[in-house]
Amino acid sequence: MARQEMIAMILAGGQGSRLGVLTDYIAKPAVPFGSRYRIIDFPLSNCTNSGIETVGVLTQYQPLELNSYIGNGHSWDLDRNNGGTFILPPFLSQEGNEWYKGTANAIYQNIPFIDGFRPAYVLILSGDHIYKMDYARMAAAHMEMKAEATIAVIEVPWSEASRFGIMNTDENGRVLDFEEKPAEPKNNLASMGVYCFSWEVLRQVLIEDEKDPNSKNDFGGDVIPKMIEGDYRVYAYNFGDYWKDVGTIVSLWESNMDLLTKPDEINLRDLSWPIYSKNPQRPSHYLGPHARVSNIAVTDGAEILGEVRNSIVGYNVTVAEGAVVKDSLLMPGSRVGEGAELTRCIVGMNTVIEPDVRATPQVKDGTEDFLNPLCQDHITVFAPGLIIRRGSAIAGNSMIGPAHSRSHPHIAGLNPDHVGREMGPC
Repeated sequence: MARQEMIAMILAGGQGSRLGVLTDYIAKPAVPFGSRYRIIDFPLSNCTNSGIETVGVLTQYQPLELNSYIGNGHSWDLDRNNGGTFILPPFLSQEGNEWYKGTANAIYQNIPFIDGFRPAYVLILSGDHIYKMDYARMAAAHMEMKAEATIAVIEVPWSEASRFGIMNTDENGRVLDFEEKPAEPKNNLASMGVYCFSWEVLRQVLIEDEKDPNSKNDFGGDVIPKMIEGDYRVYAYNFGDYWKDVGTIVSLWESNMDLLTKPDEINLRDLSWPIYSKNPQRPSHYLGPHARVSNIAVTDGAEILGEVRNSIVGYNVTVAEGAVVKDSLLMPGSRVGEGAELTRCIVGMNTVIEPDVRATPQVKDGTEDFLNPLCQDHITVFAPGLIIRRGSAIAGNSMIGPAHSRSHPHIAGLNPDHVGREMGPC
């Protein structure tokens, strides 16, 4: 393989359990975002825009849809003769078969792949964050400081600092110590899960970490702290633009709403830094003669006949006349029937909301059978591929999944047109 100065490895194998039923059957990076994207589009597009030609995507949990979506990387201009996109699942070797045990172990298992390109530098990226970043600038800072590891950091509100890995640095940006979710943080510089390493150094550190029986083989919990303690040259790279970890229901909903309320912060209309995606060819969206819309993001194939306000509308979505949708995310292929009322809802792909369903924070007579601690701030989530029965009233903070088609068949059923799912726990 042709030598590459820098390659990227995207960690895209996590289960995403905090997203509940949205990731029962697909990997978190494959979850739809905005009206036309998947979460994985952001790191892939960042790589292309940063001039990185070789990208390894490490998959593990429910990889089928993610693998199919990425394909050969053509949609992101990553189908190269020298380099390109490579899907890297766990594999059977002479030593045996083993799942990726942690983020560091995932890279360790792919040392031969990386060695094949003989890179000087390797970027390690998370596949589940929403942001636009020039990795070439980060790599330039890494080289300028003669760093062996560079960690992208962002200032977070002090009230949220205890939720993140916090980097404590000196006046030159060198990381002095790392605190994983400290109760009393010393500063508010949070790790973004974006790393630039000098490959020869990282390679040796990964081999040593793999030999440690007490290691969990994780970058944040093991590799980075060991490098700091070992007096490696570890530096922070300050990032000041939009960034969101969409690993929870609330953060996924908030980030989608940010597209409408803070469009300039992420600016998906910036032609100098486009976010590419793979979308089926559909006719242009249609607004009916009695449709009422305000502050929405809508894409090809959507048909709106009712009222939609402050919401994200994916491709092939239908909102019937008389339906009212507010502050919601309608994922591709979902349908909302006549007279239905949805507020602060996330409706999964190909889910049908039948006429006169009510799912709003104001519902007083709604069933509370589906209340779920993963849902907060009155957000209600419907899994992909459901049918929500006519006239159902559902309280806020609810989550409805495939298993409810058995326990509550009068409220939820399965959409036979939704493929790629087996019956499983909610």
